Amino acid sequence: MELLAISPEHIKAFLLILIRVSIVLFLLPIFGSNIVQTRIKAGLAFFVAVILFSVMKPDVNLFPKNLLSGLNLVLSECIIGIIIGLMIRMFFTAAQLAGQLIGFQMGFAIINVLDPQTGTQASIIAQFGYWLAVLLFLLLNGHHLLLNGLKESFDIINVGSIGLSQGLFQTVIAAASRMFSLAIKIGAPAIAALLFVSAAFGICAKFTPQMNILIVAFPLKIVVGLIFFGLSLQIILRITKGYLGSFDTLLINIMRLMKA
Repeated sequence: MELLAISPEHIKAFLLILIRVSIVLFLLPIFGSNIVQTRIKAGLAFFVAVILFSVMKPDVNLFPKNLLSGLNLVLSECIIGIIIGLMIRMFFTAAQLAGQLIGFQMGFAIINVLDPQTGTQASIIAQFGYWLAVLLFLLLNGHHLLLNGLKESFDIINVGSIGLSQGLFQTVIAAASRMFSLAIKIGAPAIAALLFVSAAFGICAKFTPQMNILIVAFPLKIVVGLIFFGLSLQIILRITKGYLGSFDTLLINIMRLMKA
């Protein structure tokens, strides 16, 4: 009987919640890839949306009656979900970018593997750094912060409303620039060591031209790169802890800037 008492306005509110949750979920690692079946992702998004709908009460009186205004609400929810998802995705992209830089210095640019998430070729070191960041994110309860931030988004931003300001764009750009700085911090030891190795072999090639530098340098750069990348794993752990420590505050600030 209670299901029959649900009004069309509540169904509209649930669909808007489902749109925001689905976009955030599809931008997450693992769930945003092709290795998870679509029906599983849809079922999980529906389950999370049901839980969030049960603990929040959107003002259904604010919903428009015409189709054009309804499409505006859907577009607002899509933008909110994309921005929240990008804020989460940028950290994992930083770890992947660091691995890409290290792999390029090691000579692994020609040795790529198939990325099951995107279906494209990716560096082995980049994939290792990416999945390590995902593992640390889960071990440090980053998914709990994500679910809490998703719930807070509905408390701060009303369903179907969004405010786009200059401060929001500046915050997103600052987060994107921070992604590159995190990548450099993660890969700095290996990148610096490989740079010195390349410089040393350049000097050797100048003074001993009889030496075949390519044959000698390639295996040595792989060994040096792997050793220093192993030393960088502790840096990834510290950066992950620091990022998660400010992750909740970052999401709340972003959501407050999106509040209409």
